[in-house]
Amino acid sequence: MTGSSLRIREVGPRDGLQSERFLPVEQRLEFVRALLDAGLTDIEVASFVSPKAVPAMAGGADVVAAVSDHAASLGATVWALVPNRKGAELATAAGVEHLTITVSASPAYSEKNTGLAVAEARAQVEAIRAATPNAVLEEVISCCFGSPFAGEDITPDDVATFVDHARSVGVDQVTLADTTGMGTPARIVAVLDRVGTDVGLHLHDTRGAALLNAWTGLNQGVTRFDTALGGLGGSPFAPAAGGNLATEDLVHSLQGSAHQPAIDLVALLAIGPRLAAMVGHGLPSRVAATLGPND
Repeated sequence: MTGSSLRIREVGPRDGLQSERFLPVEQRLEFVRALLDAGLTDIEVASFVSPKAVPAMAGGADVVAAVSDHAASLGATVWALVPNRKGAELATAAGVEHLTITVSASPAYSEKNTGLAVAEARAQVEAIRAATPNAVLEEVISCCFGSPFAGEDITPDDVATFVDHARSVGVDQVTLADTTGMGTPARIVAVLDRVGTDVGLHLHDTRGAALLNAWTGLNQGVTRFDTALGGLGGSPFAPAAGGNLATEDLVHSLQGSAHQPAIDLVALLAIGPRLAAMVGHGLPSRVAATLGPND
């Protein structure tokens, strides 16, 4: 594997900001443009959900319209999260050609996160696929490595059932999410042994294992990872959920390795203080805390 085969999708402008206070569109644009200039080639910039449900994501179409040309000029891909067919239609009308939708391996989390039973969530995937036949559609499967809800035991076979369904209805890519941060290297290996490595990993750092789990996946052969600058993010519907694996933490750990991506770590570190000022608090990233923008 070479650095060019490793794909890091930055989800900070969506997953990272969705639970933060509302940021004006111009501030979110500043964030996305800085990420593009640092060398990120895949960025989830918005979600097309009701602003009543997720106020922080209001104005997604404006963000897409303002960054699409800049992204295209750099050969970068703009992604958006959509919850249902209506959201997918709004996203594609805004010019987004790469969509993500979340389905949960945990029935309890599915109900809390989207208000849908698992079967209903799967039906939304099929409806989106039918409505947007030309879009690249990725299904992100939540809670693949553990559920925080009593009585739920999510096994590798359970995850495989979700992966198989996604592929059977024409989903282009699948990403496995450790929504609760319950993943361990042993769990990562067990699931990948069952479903294969043609998947992405979306890891949360609730228990401080996200970077270790990323390297476990990398050593197994996974080449796609979701991260968020500063380690922001975390679902409000997963008890005690931590933020995402920090982009700068993963990029720093890859320096000097065969997997080193063409991402400017110094530029990433320079974004952190600006982002912290926007959200009004410090960022969880360990590398940002120890190196800083000038180190």
